[in-house]
Amino acid sequence: MAGYINYEYYLRQDYRNLQWCPGCGDGAILQAFLRAVHELEISKDDVAVVSGIGCSGRISGYIDFNTMHTTHGRPVAFATGIKLAAPDKYVVVFGGDGDQTAIGGNHFIHACRRNIDLTIIVINNNVYGMTGGQYSPTTPNGFKTQTTPYGNYDNQFDIVKLATGAGATYVARETVLKPVILTKYIKKALQHKGCSVVEVISNCHINLGRRNKMKSPHALLDWIKEHTVPMSKAKKMSEEELVGKVVTGEFVEIDKPEFTEQYYKLCESLKGE
Repeated sequence: MAGYINYEYYLRQDYRNLQWCPGCGDGAILQAFLRAVHELEISKDDVAVVSGIGCSGRISGYIDFNTMHTTHGRPVAFATGIKLAAPDKYVVVFGGDGDQTAIGGNHFIHACRRNIDLTIIVINNNVYGMTGGQYSPTTPNGFKTQTTPYGNYDNQFDIVKLATGAGATYVARETVLKPVILTKYIKKALQHKGCSVVEVISNCHINLGRRNKMKSPHALLDWIKEHTVPMSKAKKMSEEELVGKVVTGEFVEIDKPEFTEQYYKLCESLKGE
């Protein structure tokens, strides 16, 4: 059963209005997520998926799980409430780099700090794609966007370091170019007890690529391939060789007390007082 996957089983058949641009990486990421759920043989009834605003926010509308499409930057806050009310469920958050590290940055870091049992999938396409192409906290230096027409000079967040520093207990990063490895990381994130963050580097050739001479999906994906390096290879490279490269792989996998379990233990201990 786990080998063959009928994707239609996991998709809402009455929701056919696909709103992603041709060549968008979001479809491959959604496919990796559905395959991870399928291979782990998790019931759809046991999964809650929460998303915010942005192209990634469409995912909650397409899939036939328990879903919630929330306000911009707030899916982690909604997901925290769901997890506390239904601690036995798998609670998954989909958000973009703007949704999670800018507008929702505070919710993101405190979910990591609390080590609440959420699977947070951050689709990092380096730009606010759906809202018109404004620069985000991960837009590379020198890249032109709608709000940086002469090139971005801001420093960038490293989402892996942000999640690690804030306290997430499973942290991984992969590109949309490697769906098999991405599926593996999402499976491990779903199985991990605690706050799991999987960053997926993806492409937005419409609102980022075309402003930077990479208007086709293929051109921007080639740029991503050129600027990422697996951890196993990075370990053999010098600091000079790693300048401008983004390392992919698994960065954190540790056990720590989980927030929801601590909360219910406290509630139990207070009974009868």
